[in-house]
Amino acid sequence: MKKIILLFSLLGIVALQSCTEEVDNDTISEVFEVETSFNSSNDYARVINLSPAIFNSDVVLVYRLSGVYQGADVWKLLPESFYFNNGTLDFGYRFDFTKFDVNVYMVGNDLQSVSTEFRNNQVLRIVIVPGSFSKSVDVTNYNEVMAALEVKEKDIQKVEF
Repeated sequence: MKKIILLFSLLGIVALQSCTEEVDNDTISEVFEVETSFNSSNDYARVINLSPAIFNSDVVLVYRLSGVYQGADVWKLLPESFYFNNGTLDFGYRFDFTKFDVNVYMVGNDLQSVSTEFRNNQVLRIVIVPGSFSKSVDVTNYNEVMAALEVKEKDIQKVEF
């Protein structure tokens, strides 16, 4: 009887080990930086081609450099909106993507009147990650995303147009 219980115990341990969840330690991501200006000649938009195309299951995150605080860059996740004092939308940044490109654009009623500080020389970081990754980390926190991806500042590609 003891031998049968021991046999079932060993079989149970083996069966349970096959049910453990594997951790993905080889997440493939890409991070690159573009600088662009938004104006009437480009319809307040910038299309960034992705070469090679990304997988259908990938997710694109776009961050805008919104300033510097105590010597550290401050990155804001898009979409980002700015409002008038009465609560109506003044302007904002949005994006959409396909497996072939990322389209970053401004929205608002009078984009020409938006301060050049918010239209010219905008620095964007495009982060491409597998869809499952975006569920496991706070994507609003740029530094947390970079730490989870183990991406260092020196590894970020700067793309020129």
